[in-house]
Amino acid sequence: MAFIHKTTMTPGKLELLTAWLPARPWYTGSPDGPELSKAGGFRLDDPDGEVGIEFMVVTDVSGGAPVAYHVPVTYRGAPRDGAEAALIGTSEHGVLGRRWVYDAAHDPVAVGQLLALLQGQAEPQHQSQSDTPDPSVISDFTAGKTAAITEVTSIEDTPNGTDIAVQTEPLGALTIRIVRVLRRDQETTPNALGSVTAEWHSPNGDQNRGPFAVLNP
Repeated sequence: MAFIHKTTMTPGKLELLTAWLPARPWYTGSPDGPELSKAGGFRLDDPDGEVGIEFMVVTDVSGGAPVAYHVPVTYRGAPRDGAEAALIGTSEHGVLGRRWVYDAAHDPVAVGQLLALLQGQAEPQHQSQSDTPDPSVISDFTAGKTAAITEVTSIEDTPNGTDIAVQTEPLGALTIRIVRVLRRDQETTPNALGSVTAEWHSPNGDQNRGPFAVLNP
């Protein structure tokens, strides 16, 4: 399980996302940029122990009514070849040194672990505590047979989220949708094969729950 270092990152995560979010198709805040605060999330472990995987929720109040954005990211100790377009930025970690921060939708390690989570095969971890499972993150898988990714065929960012089309064995073509704008009690698609729901908090302290990712045929 991942060890969470109690240290600094410079620039911090919110600073990196403040610069990155306005160019995303799901961003609905002020054109002058978001006003972000942390609102929740969880982590997944990389089986090889090389890549940090964090599913962050940040709340933006720049447009008036608060909007909760779901931003999965990966942290790597070196740049990933061919992934320049997915780079959110670099940051100096107080213990680990320079970290390359990527949009996890474009990181094959994170996508593989997200599919495992959707199928109930990966244990979600607390966002800020080492070696601590997070039972509030719930997977619901209805397909019966589990699958492994053989190829990522496309990744499409839309105003509704990020759709990752994959080929799997033995279930064939599937689509992993990362929900980007979180809404309380939002329903999944009727034909979904699986979903992951988790919690986040509003600026006024209210707790919310909704789908973070959905697996579609």
